[in-house]
Amino acid sequence: MGLELYLDLVSQPCRSVYIFAKKNSIPFEFKHVLLFKGQHKAEEFAKVNVLGKVPALKDADFTLAESIAILLYLARKFKTPDHWYPSDLQKRAHVDEYLSWQHMAIRLCGTKVFLIKALAPIFLDEPLPPAKLNGAVEDLNGVLKQFEDKFLQDRPFIVGNEISLADLVAIVELMQPVAAGCDVFEGRPKMAAWRRRVEEAIGKDLFLEAHEPILKPKDKTAESLPPEVKEQLKQNLLKYLK
Repeated sequence: MGLELYLDLVSQPCRSVYIFAKKNSIPFEFKHVLLFKGQHKAEEFAKVNVLGKVPALKDADFTLAESIAILLYLARKFKTPDHWYPSDLQKRAHVDEYLSWQHMAIRLCGTKVFLIKALAPIFLDEPLPPAKLNGAVEDLNGVLKQFEDKFLQDRPFIVGNEISLADLVAIVELMQPVAAGCDVFEGRPKMAAWRRRVEEAIGKDLFLEAHEPILKPKDKTAESLPPEVKEQLKQNLLKYLK
């Protein structure tokens, strides 16, 4: 039994795993877990990841959750080019530094903007007050400044002259608010130039393929969802946006 990756490309972490595996010609079977259908909470999926989250990896009898752990597992097992996760102690430490920081910064703030702009109008019965979105955008702008000042600075990539896992994880997260109509690259020429370099390093076709589910969603309504799944998503959304 070969490598299986359980993914839904509407998810930022899933896109990072998908892009990394495809870019490095890692053979895998794509197991599509539809988040909006609630398939990540199904009993069958719990055999792969009892946490009920994607991405998840199954390699023969070995299973693994959490995107960063999966990326590092793939990098080590398949001996991907050194620039992704450098063997140099200090360069690797800088990659680790970014991966540690981003969870409660770009990921948290970017996801909140996406939820308010893209999902709240679909799942909530009443519109959120404008102050909610304004506050989320303000928080996002704050972490974007930190991203530029601390992690990007004047370098081509986060860690020097080549793309790393830090850049990959950053770009998929930053594309989430972009998909909701909040262009985080507008008015930020340094970040816009960095985005172009990252897209070129990944390959534009692969980049667009991975992001198509959020940039060109086929269904922008909740009508096709089972009522219990729709209600669960609504409650999760309300909890997240408190």
